[in-house]
Amino acid sequence: MNSPTQDIDFNTLSLRRALDMIAAGDVSPVDLINAYYDRIDAREPEVGAWHYLLSREQYLQHYQQHEAFYKSSLLQGLPIGIKDIIDTAAMPTEMGSAIYQGRQPVDNASCVNLLTKAGAIVPGKTVTTEFAYFKPGKTCNPRDLSRTPGGSSSGSAAAVADFMIPVAVGSQTAASVIRPAAYCGVVGYVGSRGEYSLRGVQPLAQSLDSLGLFARQVEDIELLRSVLLQQPLAPAAKPDRPYRILVCKGSSVGDSDPAMDEALEQFSNRLQQQGAEMIEMHSCDLIRRLVEHHHKIMAWEATRNLTHEAEHPEQLSEALQQLFELGRGMARETYMDSLETVAKIGNWLWSNPDHQDVDAILAPAAPGVAPSGQTATGQPHMSRPWQVLGLPVVTLPGMTDEQGLPLGLQFIGRPREDDQLLTLARWAETTMS
Repeated sequence: MNSPTQDIDFNTLSLRRALDMIAAGDVSPVDLINAYYDRIDAREPEVGAWHYLLSREQYLQHYQQHEAFYKSSLLQGLPIGIKDIIDTAAMPTEMGSAIYQGRQPVDNASCVNLLTKAGAIVPGKTVTTEFAYFKPGKTCNPRDLSRTPGGSSSGSAAAVADFMIPVAVGSQTAASVIRPAAYCGVVGYVGSRGEYSLRGVQPLAQSLDSLGLFARQVEDIELLRSVLLQQPLAPAAKPDRPYRILVCKGSSVGDSDPAMDEALEQFSNRLQQQGAEMIEMHSCDLIRRLVEHHHKIMAWEATRNLTHEAEHPEQLSEALQQLFELGRGMARETYMDSLETVAKIGNWLWSNPDHQDVDAILAPAAPGVAPSGQTATGQPHMSRPWQVLGLPVVTLPGMTDEQGLPLGLQFIGRPREDDQLLTLARWAETTMS
């Protein structure tokens, strides 16, 4: 007689489903850990998601040495990938740059500390672009190895998409979580600015930097959010009325491929059929203007954050040097004008009478599918407006082009209404299947 778990692919389980199966005695953490490492052994040489990785033996030895703790913990010793701009005391953090080769942090970043105290184990550091900017690392897109996985959280997105791990941590300053999640076909979430501690996370632009998460189901994002906030996982609240969703077409932000435009329309129609009220945004070019203001703010702040790195131009990419050149040549008044304009557009967005009682905005998460090649990470403009406004964002997989490549769509929430946004995303997730 077959075991009830014999036909289950452990690698495809959501984190919460895996934890439920452990609690029921249907699978052990060691079974799951071995399944993850089997996948890594088979696919990592092609995908290249990891910059630093514990061996299977090292991971299991650590688990067994602390087995009593993990058996009584929330996360049961299961793995979570950590982007290599986030400090880890037990392994190097090199930030995608030769400047920091061999750098060993003294402490964990706060987010790592919270996750490991909840019972997660960090198997390694996932590949990042140089200082979380545009220079690609070695990672390929697991959905099509000839294409970019996006950046800068390249390895985190690819490792989750390729079933090497159930969840991972990244960061976003422009499009560093949402774009790779969209390209690789997984759930990506960026918290409201200031929602999570960034202690121990390499800064790029302090007005823009946010922590992000990757998973294959929205429910896992909710679980990790509860850990990072040190709050109990609350049951999802059901809305007392149909959702009202503002639709922002790709053309309101920048260039958008026809396949993405069609995916947005199809998904909007699905949501409407499920009872949502869909309202088209008429932005009068205001959202598009945020793209350039985001770029100016990033240039000004990155130039003044990465001063040590700028002293080693021979070890920096051309793209980062160009950003520094823009930042150095910018007057403070220009920077301040961008900050003020962003604030005004943010006030317009939520005070506009046409947007009253809107629960979220629906928009493309990227201009289209992942571009071919690994020399660039794709255009970030679809995320820049929402990032400069500091809004919570979640992108869902499910829509594809004619070749079956992922076309990610993102929901954007009101400031600090992350829980409400994730509840809506979990509801919308059901329409993707």
